[in-house]
Amino acid sequence: MATKTAAKKPTKSTRKSSSSKFSKETYIKWYKDMLLIRRFEEKISQLYIQQKFGGFLHLYIGQEAIAVGTVSGCQKGDKHITAYRDHGHPIALGTDPRVLAAELYGKITGCSKGKGGSMHFFDVERGFMGGHGIVGAQIPMGAGIAFAEKYNGTKNVCFCSFGDGAARQGALHETFNMAMLWKLPVIFIIENNNYAMGTSVERTTNVLDMSKIGLSYEMPSFIVDGMRPEAVHEAIEEAADRARRGDGPTLLDIRTYRYKGHSMSDPQKYRTKEEVADWQEKDPIEHVLSVIKENKWMTQKQIDEVEERVKNEVAESIKFAEESPLPDAEEIYKDVYMQQDYPYIKEFLA
Repeated sequence: MATKTAAKKPTKSTRKSSSSKFSKETYIKWYKDMLLIRRFEEKISQLYIQQKFGGFLHLYIGQEAIAVGTVSGCQKGDKHITAYRDHGHPIALGTDPRVLAAELYGKITGCSKGKGGSMHFFDVERGFMGGHGIVGAQIPMGAGIAFAEKYNGTKNVCFCSFGDGAARQGALHETFNMAMLWKLPVIFIIENNNYAMGTSVERTTNVLDMSKIGLSYEMPSFIVDGMRPEAVHEAIEEAADRARRGDGPTLLDIRTYRYKGHSMSDPQKYRTKEEVADWQEKDPIEHVLSVIKENKWMTQKQIDEVEERVKNEVAESIKFAEESPLPDAEEIYKDVYMQQDYPYIKEFLA
């Protein structure tokens, strides 16, 4: 556990995982949710290769512990916003994978009515404020969501996730300054998977400890083991408690790894197979499953049944997507913001 410091003093520590405080039910839910995220993405990657749908596809495989640890550490009413590697977050929040698969297929039954595709999942009912395709755009947007929560007097927190590459955007510094000045209830999460597309952290910065970015703003900052949902949960819970008290934001440098390329078109020539294999030995799903087995919380039969249920759920999601209708042409004019009294608008619409 990281030690707390006096007000206005930045905190930087490394948080390691602990299993003693978490229940059987929590571990089983982590296992089920991470397995669903992975099997869903494994299947859609196969379908993408078969050209069942188009666009870009960025997989979250290897990073699942961040999504499930964040969700188990948050509260109902909290908001979540992330980048375009956005499949894991809504699944962890409980979004029906059928509407996610339909969105990939561009169908009207998709979570964004088929208009967003892989990079723009949304589920406002569950507090998922979307995946965003512009690198780093969600950083100021996340602070804006947090500002709205503070303005409205709620105790809700916004969890704003972005990659190590997006941390280089200038908007981050403007946002960090404003968030600390106004003590906004936002948790900035660097999903640090070591690579910005194909460029390693070592090639983009002289400061390899990315938690230090928050220190110049006196923002409490931590390094977190992102391959363990226990560590993620504890860091999220502590940061959220601080935000709900009115003490402002926290920066979490969560160290993780993506087993697949930046996107499906990535040949991954910038890293070795040995490097990937080393990280796969820390696999979060295998870790959680080992804890479950050590404590005899599930029999092998029950584990097999979970695997089968997840497999069937993924299959049902794809079936739903393939059988759903495409949007009508008129749908392109819907869900578009327009200022009714804008000059010349009447002539334009005539």
